[in-house]
Amino acid sequence: MEFEIIEVEDTEMEDIKKKLFYCAMGSDWEEVVRICKKHPSSHKAIVPASGETILYMAVSERQEEIVALLVEQMSEPDLDALKIGNDAGDSPLHLAASIGNVPMCKSITVKDKKLLGVRNRKGETPLFLAAHHGQKEAFLFLHRLCGSYEGYRYCRKDDGTTILHCAIAGEHFDLAILIILLYKDLAHWVDEKGISPLHLLASKPTAFRSGIPLIWIERIVYHWVYVEDLKEDELLQQSTESFESKKKIQYPENYRTCMNLWKTIKTAATTVFRPICQDEDAKNTKGHQSISRAQRQMFPPNYDIFFEFLKFANTILLVFLGLGFGKIKKTKDKKEKHSRSMQLMDILLQCASMHDYYSNGEDPRQLSLHKYEETTFYNNVKEISTSIPSRNQTQTNEFGKSETPMLIAAGNGVTEMVEKILQFFPVAIHDCNSEKKNVVLLAVENRQPEVYELLVKRKFRRDSVFLAVDSKGNSALHLAAMLRDHRPWHIPGSALQMQWEIKWYKFVKNSMPQRFFIHYNNDHHTPREIFTEDHSDLLKKGSEWLNSTSSSCSVVAALIAAVSFATTSNVPGSFNDSSGRPNLENQSTFHAFAFSSLIALCSSLTSLVMFLAILTSRKEEDDFYKELPRKLLFGLSALFVSIAAMLVSFCAGYFYVLGDELKNGAIPIYTVACLPISFFAVAEFPLYVDLMWATFRRVPEPRYKVVF
Repeated sequence: MEFEIIEVEDTEMEDIKKKLFYCAMGSDWEEVVRICKKHPSSHKAIVPASGETILYMAVSERQEEIVALLVEQMSEPDLDALKIGNDAGDSPLHLAASIGNVPMCKSITVKDKKLLGVRNRKGETPLFLAAHHGQKEAFLFLHRLCGSYEGYRYCRKDDGTTILHCAIAGEHFDLAILIILLYKDLAHWVDEKGISPLHLLASKPTAFRSGIPLIWIERIVYHWVYVEDLKEDELLQQSTESFESKKKIQYPENYRTCMNLWKTIKTAATTVFRPICQDEDAKNTKGHQSISRAQRQMFPPNYDIFFEFLKFANTILLVFLGLGFGKIKKTKDKKEKHSRSMQLMDILLQCASMHDYYSNGEDPRQLSLHKYEETTFYNNVKEISTSIPSRNQTQTNEFGKSETPMLIAAGNGVTEMVEKILQFFPVAIHDCNSEKKNVVLLAVENRQPEVYELLVKRKFRRDSVFLAVDSKGNSALHLAAMLRDHRPWHIPGSALQMQWEIKWYKFVKNSMPQRFFIHYNNDHHTPREIFTEDHSDLLKKGSEWLNSTSSSCSVVAALIAAVSFATTSNVPGSFNDSSGRPNLENQSTFHAFAFSSLIALCSSLTSLVMFLAILTSRKEEDDFYKELPRKLLFGLSALFVSIAAMLVSFCAGYFYVLGDELKNGAIPIYTVACLPISFFAVAEFPLYVDLMWATFRRVPEPRYKVVF
């Protein structure tokens, strides 16, 4: 009898699960609430197909009111449903924190505050996931519930990764700064691989200005837009504000342009009419002030209104120039990102110079919050393999391979961080990784000219830094001669790649003493031998590219030369029988025809000679440095001049043919006739610009690739 009752209950529960699933799929959430109210045990039921509870499904669909009703229905025995999640162990609160929905987080935590400490299979808490996904509002809400002391227990997962690691990895730098203000000790914590927050920041080259190539128009906007640093007091004020006071006003998508204009005017007006006396209070606040504001301290306080007006006028001017709010906002977001990363870097380095470095990679649930090592920050990073307790020998070997932030920044071309670290820790110039490569060797190996130039300009013992060799006996010149797997330079064409490889090799060579030119590594190879061996394939590809390009352009140059020669021998109009001079020689159009025909003929022949010289050259390594690129550049320049002159000659000559009959249709006819040759000029012009830039630039520009 009891078996039959249990079987009936199981059958009834299966029917309830199916009803819940179909109602949820049909968005009939009111029926879901009625079913759960009638059958309280359904809160714990795992809905088929989804493998989740109905509450978890409601959270994933962002049904705030439904989630509040379902949680309110739960009695004390049903509260375990709040801990049931998906296969990854994520509870409904984990999901609500991940998507940043504060109302749902509030509804769930009001019912059971202990859910803040529930961890998924990776050891992640809701507070951790909020920081991991950059959900600032949800993070602040959960932080206010647990407080800083409990927050230290919830801010780290099993592998030692902290919320600060996650914020930096996701490039949520404003959240990372806020986390340091709320949890100051996290600036010194490392994960089980020995990775500190500064390590992660050094592996983000695009977070800094030196890692972002900008076109000329973006550079103008980047220079004119204004970005202030985050203020510590404002961030702390955000952490204490309630969620209700932060609700955003919603508006249609097509209102965005108007709202952007309104925000610009409102910001400028608010700043201009803000009482000047507030600046005096800002001086006494603890933290980092805006660099731009600090620079303005040389002027009287009443000049602030003038500066704010200039910022507002700059934005309006850029809009009227046709850039639009969208272009300005994208560029401003880049500059704001760079400003936040610089501010975060300064904070981390200042914390490193003032505090001990916490280097325990143990299970965060067993951490002693007051257990610190007796080592300084930078020395601890260098000796990370001996200071972190590992669980097995494999992890210990992995810890030993950790590089210092200085080496990572040098390899990634983060010039700002290299300069700052040398300012705080001058001894960092002698850092070496497991392959005994110092900052100079890594900068040369990863093709980072800006970092190398910075190191060349700094004053320190050059013998101990620039003349260092790695574990294989390779000097900086050996590494400059090696060709890596990826294309290191941001330039098209194998010939230009070869040119920049030679430029980089010679640039490094000029900073080295002559005795290192014939230095042998452990394999008994000199830098020149390595360069010749590694660049043989690139030399072959560059020669083929030059031959194909010169052949194509020489055909066009020969065609233009033939046409130009024909036009110079056929003068429009008749000749004077008595003097033998053209009857139209006194007209300006005739002079334009004569001069343009002569220029087209001379220029086309010049370009043809240059291209033939390239085709018949030996194409040795040194030829790619200056000779071949300059011949190609000169040939293309003459070719473009001949094309333009031929078009002018054509239009001037047919001016007499058309006369007044087709005067109104002259421009369309000229346009159609010039289209074929114009298409060729437009197609080859980007190559011409790249060639000019590569030829006259002293140091190549790197292709940005993360080395970590």
